[in-house]
Amino acid sequence: MDYREHIEDILSGLPDKPGVYIMKDEDGEIIYIGKARVLKNRVRQYFRSSKNHAAKVIAMVQKVRDIDYIITATEMEALVLECNLIKENRPFYNILMKDDKHYPYVRIDLNEPFPRVEVVRKVVNDGAKYFGPYVATGALTDVLSAVGTNFQLRNCKKDILRSLEKGERPCLNYQIGRCAGPCAGHISKEDYRAIIDSVIALLEGKSDKIIADLRKRMLAASERLDFEEAALLRDQLQTVQRVAERQLADFASLEERDIFGIGELKGNFMVQLMMVRNGKMVNSQNFLVEDPQETREDVLFSILKQYYAGAAHVPVEVLLPFEGEEVPLIADWLSEKRGRKVHLYAPQRGDKKKVVDLANANAQDSLDRRDARLKREWDRGEGALYELMEQLGLPELPKRIECYDISHTQGAYTVASMVVFTDGKADKSSYRRFRIRTVEGIDDFKSMSEVIERRLLRAMEPDEKSVKSFGRLPDLIVIDGGKGQLHSAVDTMERIGFNIPMIGLAKRIEEIFLPGESEAILLKSSSPALHILQGIRDEAHRFAITYHRSLRANASLVSELDEIAGIGKKRKMALMVEYKTIEQIKLASEEELALLPGMGKAAA
Repeated sequence: MDYREHIEDILSGLPDKPGVYIMKDEDGEIIYIGKARVLKNRVRQYFRSSKNHAAKVIAMVQKVRDIDYIITATEMEALVLECNLIKENRPFYNILMKDDKHYPYVRIDLNEPFPRVEVVRKVVNDGAKYFGPYVATGALTDVLSAVGTNFQLRNCKKDILRSLEKGERPCLNYQIGRCAGPCAGHISKEDYRAIIDSVIALLEGKSDKIIADLRKRMLAASERLDFEEAALLRDQLQTVQRVAERQLADFASLEERDIFGIGELKGNFMVQLMMVRNGKMVNSQNFLVEDPQETREDVLFSILKQYYAGAAHVPVEVLLPFEGEEVPLIADWLSEKRGRKVHLYAPQRGDKKKVVDLANANAQDSLDRRDARLKREWDRGEGALYELMEQLGLPELPKRIECYDISHTQGAYTVASMVVFTDGKADKSSYRRFRIRTVEGIDDFKSMSEVIERRLLRAMEPDEKSVKSFGRLPDLIVIDGGKGQLHSAVDTMERIGFNIPMIGLAKRIEEIFLPGESEAILLKSSSPALHILQGIRDEAHRFAITYHRSLRANASLVSELDEIAGIGKKRKMALMVEYKTIEQIKLASEEELALLPGMGKAAA
């Protein structure tokens, strides 16, 4: 049966009920998941007149070869199922929030006698309290580290009650003052629970209450001359104040709200979520959607549904930048998740409208800054390569650039380096180094000729090692040097039968020489193309001189070892493997030397 007939059969049999539809391609891969109040009406819309469809929808429909559906009792059930299936399958044509497995939650299990504060990646219905998800993981880690240290919370997985029964000694964290030592009975359940309650209040944004309580307890401890307790409370107070400083924005009139904003730039969308708890903004998260064919409404409500599908907490009110068709249904769903009424709407005036405008402005600013950063990165990377291609008249973009440099000391220990930049960045796994074999004394021209010949001949060898190391030819070769080195390298390349663009880069005023051209090219000092050439030239110089110095040091070591009686080839090799310099050998004890292979006490 033709797939069109198959689709028509499915469309004709769709039920007049709510549910979720699942579209698949010719390989059986799920490419789109959606929900519907009436499956029959919604799914058929995709396959009728396409003149009002976005290009993305048209492209998707052309790939559909099969449609599954799941009937649900209500549209809300369809919404929940849609969220779960999108999260599990992540279809290509759905708007996707960054996979929330990357977002951490804070978990505190109050059923434990001495609860721990843990960072977890998944919310489980286990009776514990969860906070999050948090996108700003660095800030979360800093806060929890400070809290764990100064509040002396345990982070071990010990069975505390069993440890108390057995009379076990406390761990190292107690010894260094990072744990209150509940496993050894150094703190009561009640006192430990008071600390945990403070941490929970802090995570809920109730910092003012904690600060007042800690200050009161600290003064009381000082008055009864318990200075150790007062110092501990002082550290806790300072920690809370530092955390509170992260919650600078004052939204006192808003109490508990989530505020969504959205920005749009060049086909990209940024959704910002500002979380207000107890009048303080305690967290801010950005969600990027890169899809120029989507609408602001589709992006906002897709992100909103995916976020709350995995959220540990739903606030009493969610403020939006605009209303949408799905708002009543999503509000009912959030109310069910919370267990009480949740208000979801777009405010039109007053303080709530101002904070939504602020979220919109922040979302737009995030997009603008991202765009500027990407432009800078493009200028330094691919943009610089395009400039290089234009300035040097290259036939194609120089995605692989190789640079060669020679290093020696008065003609001794002459070596060459081959440094590779791929897409404008150092590709260190492709670096290679050469010992010059055919040149005696100082002759940089012949040394450069040798290394170019060896590199290009290796490209023609069929063995696996040569193919892996030298099989891919460069789009541009850079010679560290002026006209002489360049001429020698070009002659060698042409003699072997290659025709690869090649330039010379002279250090003095960063002159760029082209084969057969008498005049040098000078790029502006601010040119990204010049920066790439300077970067690869400097890296080639560093790599060559490092190799040269290591050879010279090894030769010096061998020379001095040759003068020591009783040190033959095997013992010399053992010493060279273990020690890099003669100074290190001198510092070694007789016992250490005697342990080397073939050495013995007498030789040591």
